[in-house]
Amino acid sequence: MASVEDKSWGGGNPDEAPEYVHHRLKVWDEIVAKRQAQGAKKSTDKTSITISLSDGNKTEGIKGETTPIEIAKSLGENIAREAMVALVDENLWDMTRPLVADCSLKICNFETPQGKSVFWHSTAHMLGEAMEYKFKGELCIGPPLEDGFYYDIHLGEGRTVQDEAFKDLEKRIERISKSQRKFERLELEKDEARAMFSYNKFKMELIEKLEEGTTITAYRDGPFIDLCRGPHVPNSAKVKTIMVRKTGSAYWLGKVENPSLQRVYGISFPDKAQMKAYKTLLAEAAKRDHRVIGKDQKLFMFNQLSPGSAFLLPHGARIYNTLVEFLRDEYWRRGYEEVGSPNVFDFQLWETSGHAGKYKENMFSFDVEKREFGVKPMNCPGHCLIYGSTRRSYRELPMRMAEFGVLHRNELSGTLAGLTRVRRFVQDDSHIFCTPEQVKTEVIAFLDFMKHVYDIFGFTFELELSTRPKNYLGEVETWAHAEQMLTEALDEFTDSKCGEGWQLNPGDGAFYGPKIDIKLYDALKRRHQCATCQLDFQLPIRFDLWYHGPGTQEASNADGDGSTEAGLGPDLRSSPVTDVEQVDTDQTMVPTEAKTAAGGKHRPVIVHRAIYGSLERFFAILTEHYAGKWPFWLSPRQVIVVPVDPKFIDYSREVQEELRKSKFFADVDATDRKLAKKVREAQLAQYNFILVVGQAEVDERSVNVRTRENAVQGSQPLLEFRNKLEALRSEHM
Repeated sequence: MASVEDKSWGGGNPDEAPEYVHHRLKVWDEIVAKRQAQGAKKSTDKTSITISLSDGNKTEGIKGETTPIEIAKSLGENIAREAMVALVDENLWDMTRPLVADCSLKICNFETPQGKSVFWHSTAHMLGEAMEYKFKGELCIGPPLEDGFYYDIHLGEGRTVQDEAFKDLEKRIERISKSQRKFERLELEKDEARAMFSYNKFKMELIEKLEEGTTITAYRDGPFIDLCRGPHVPNSAKVKTIMVRKTGSAYWLGKVENPSLQRVYGISFPDKAQMKAYKTLLAEAAKRDHRVIGKDQKLFMFNQLSPGSAFLLPHGARIYNTLVEFLRDEYWRRGYEEVGSPNVFDFQLWETSGHAGKYKENMFSFDVEKREFGVKPMNCPGHCLIYGSTRRSYRELPMRMAEFGVLHRNELSGTLAGLTRVRRFVQDDSHIFCTPEQVKTEVIAFLDFMKHVYDIFGFTFELELSTRPKNYLGEVETWAHAEQMLTEALDEFTDSKCGEGWQLNPGDGAFYGPKIDIKLYDALKRRHQCATCQLDFQLPIRFDLWYHGPGTQEASNADGDGSTEAGLGPDLRSSPVTDVEQVDTDQTMVPTEAKTAAGGKHRPVIVHRAIYGSLERFFAILTEHYAGKWPFWLSPRQVIVVPVDPKFIDYSREVQEELRKSKFFADVDATDRKLAKKVREAQLAQYNFILVVGQAEVDERSVNVRTRENAVQGSQPLLEFRNKLEALRSEHM
């Protein structure tokens, strides 16, 4: 076994190694020696196992011996060479880790989401080693991201990671890669983990949070050892190119009262051509940065007196309002009813909904007459109050309740970033209250709605079904039925099965119900999470929501007085309804639930759904997607009239007024600049149409049309041109 003096290790020279590197290695070697002594008699069990491959074929292996990498080699050298990680029964698995039972097996390369994630996680470990040798700090966590990875390190007060260190870190990682290390996995008992990481208070905090008996794993490559669930790539040589991208600060576990950390971001690839393409993408993304375009086009601004809250300037408000009105029109066509709910609630609401325990630290709260109130971070509890305010009949369902509600979340100041991460925002939030039998139809209708919107904006998207997580609430049978309904909806919507038109994301559902995650792709093929569709069985229980089924007296007399005594919503002036506690502990229906259902009262299902998500974030995505070149229907600068001489300004105003009557955004350039300069400035300002007017246009009541791309369309009668614009707007062009 290698020692810390091994010259092949690339994190740094042996004399650079912090003392804790020696300590970790010593403890690791002691544990390995103990394991070897405990298992001195090697098992002679040669039990055969059956391995089902992703192509439908099956192969045989030996329990505890056969590894995914061996099977990959049997399938072809290219498959083995490109393999990053295995999926064993849908669980991530090291390529070199022996299989222990009959299983399904899928080999994942870098082009798969799992392969990318593991590849970047392994590179994060390599970055961690380089940071330990260079900065001698305490490493914290280093996860993969959707676009690379980062590692946090605690350096103490006043110490920061500067950009000048990036090149040195990259060279250290390159040396680690070239040393062709294998990643080794070791299972630890809790006391062993404590002994190994006793020098690091952050790792110790993570260890202490684990329950006794929990399997703890650590991974080692060369002298570097880290507390880690894994898995990892088979060999460090998989990493062919690395770029340290940026640095920033963060708080340990995201809490402002905790120590401040230095966060170093990076990205890596298994091929240098991929890095070249990525740098080209970065350069283009920089040109499209919504913060730059927003400033240049005077769309929005920020002020330190209200951090994380955007000020919409007139031209930005035009875009924002057009986005809202577009959805409002679609709501009307698709049977949604718009509502409004308060911004501030007694905290009893959040206790009832369950959000107090999960979101309180991210909420703005204050006292009113000795009671705690909170500014709402989401709309759903308020919509539950609206639903529960009166008796409901099955005839009223589905009830599609929409709101462009103003929300506030107390995001850490260090995480705020333009419009993409804010404290004050609006969601295109809707909640569909429906019967269980209506879920499939409503989900398909929502997916059709979402596709219609994304097609207009030019987005493509992927669909994932996220299923029951470990911390689920409710009954397994209810979850299974809900997941089956979503599966059928996805099959019907995509006209294909799982793995073709949509993907399965096991165990990643919300605690209250399964969900469909929608990932959209912009013009640069970057992935964004905006739309969502989530089933919720828990809020109707927490808020004691009902509807009356067919054949009951209540169903024929749905108009009630909103009395809570009829089981139509909890009285929030008192303590939370008792079934809230029942849900949290027993994860079952309240004792009277089945009896009440038999008597004609039924729980609705809530479908949480959004298409834009945060309007502010969607605004940012669109800005970068279009690179500031807004399509006509969405443009804040649709037309500018350019007179060839000051004596034609009056006619220019007439043209402007005629277009404004049809609610087009039209301006006049009344400056004394030369015509060519005016036209060029209008094109740079991204006006969709530039109308040049002179004596001929005055005489003919016409305009001479050209586009921002400098395509000259020539003279057109004014009213004919206005009709053309109306057609473009109605077609969302």
